[in-house]
Amino acid sequence: MEKYIIDGGVKLKGKIRAQSAKNAVLPLLAASILTDEQVKIRNMPVINDVENMLRILSEVGCKIKRQKDCAVIDSSNAVSHEIPARLTKELRSSVFMLGSVLTRFHRAKISYPGGCDIGLRPIDLHLAGLKRLGVKIVEKDGYIHCEADRLIGGEILLDFPSVGATENIVLAAVRAEGITVIRNAAKEPEIIDLQNFLNAMGAKIRGAGGGTIVVEGVRRLHGVEYTPIGDRIEAGTYLIATATCGGEIEVQGVFPENIAALLHKLRENGCKIHIKNDKIYLTSDGNLKSVNLVETMPFPGFPTDMQAQYAALCCTARGSTLIVENLFETRYRYAAELKKMGADITVRDRSALIRGVERLHGACVTAGDLRGGAALVIACLKAEGRSNVMDISHIDRGYADFEGKLKRLGAKIRRVKG
Repeated sequence: MEKYIIDGGVKLKGKIRAQSAKNAVLPLLAASILTDEQVKIRNMPVINDVENMLRILSEVGCKIKRQKDCAVIDSSNAVSHEIPARLTKELRSSVFMLGSVLTRFHRAKISYPGGCDIGLRPIDLHLAGLKRLGVKIVEKDGYIHCEADRLIGGEILLDFPSVGATENIVLAAVRAEGITVIRNAAKEPEIIDLQNFLNAMGAKIRGAGGGTIVVEGVRRLHGVEYTPIGDRIEAGTYLIATATCGGEIEVQGVFPENIAALLHKLRENGCKIHIKNDKIYLTSDGNLKSVNLVETMPFPGFPTDMQAQYAALCCTARGSTLIVENLFETRYRYAAELKKMGADITVRDRSALIRGVERLHGACVTAGDLRGGAALVIACLKAEGRSNVMDISHIDRGYADFEGKLKRLGAKIRRVKG
């Protein structure tokens, strides 16, 4: 097991280019088995979730070649409709393989997906949508067995604009017979990226980014070379870190409108922000003021994946902030760790009241999930003295070279064996 050792109290300054978005790359990898031709994805982030998805593709028979920062997927010899349980338990996004494998083989077998322990995250919406396309589903002994001689387009109304369900239904509908209409679809930028990727392969999809997506089924898809969008959550993490610690940062490679909700809050906190094309410039004196309320919402609202990092900022801001988590049930596991550092946090159900303190002190804390782990690192960068962040494998799931990028900003952080 590895850990971070962090000496806090240093301001950050420098430039960061965002990696390709984890939440965009994973469904693109799942979509790669929809064609017999090669798919090349550029600017592939070296993170554990991507490596696990590539292992799943290998297990079903795809050939994977790594070329510098690219991955080439050849699924012409893919033969298996079973997605290995030992890998799905490590990766929540393995559920995207359900729609793709169904399209390719007309049947699929998958165990319930894993990932971070941040709530129940049921896949009922995924399964209900697939049933509307003619899929027969049997749940038995912890596995989901799906079968469909023919996938047939249909009308689907999602009870909640789930990102995963929207993407899974699109992947199943792209080669279905007829037209599929998905209403109350998720509007996240990663949905648009999946549409653009599939359309570049010959699909006929429109409406992504809005509440209604229309998929006109096609008979076949062809290979493609594609560069995914930049990671708005990674970009937001570095912006929050710099805002918290004080300093100056230029983040490149992310569309500012994709993190507009965060930028609005950071301005309210007292940060100065300038935007030019895909560059975001932020300056902070580290002496921030609190905002009254932050509620996580589906896009374009404040993203749940930046809630924990923003909470770390609130710990030393003047005043109090109430954070309300509307998407996941158990996303405050980091709060007990922040309290070890002197933070004043009261958690009740889905709400956390954070009263800003004058300073945090170094401590030994443990990452319990991906974004909570990033929040602990931000707090340790702000704190006085030395901190240890344990179990950083969670952080490796979503951030490529996290400590390397922070070092380039001036942070005193190093990775060592635990």
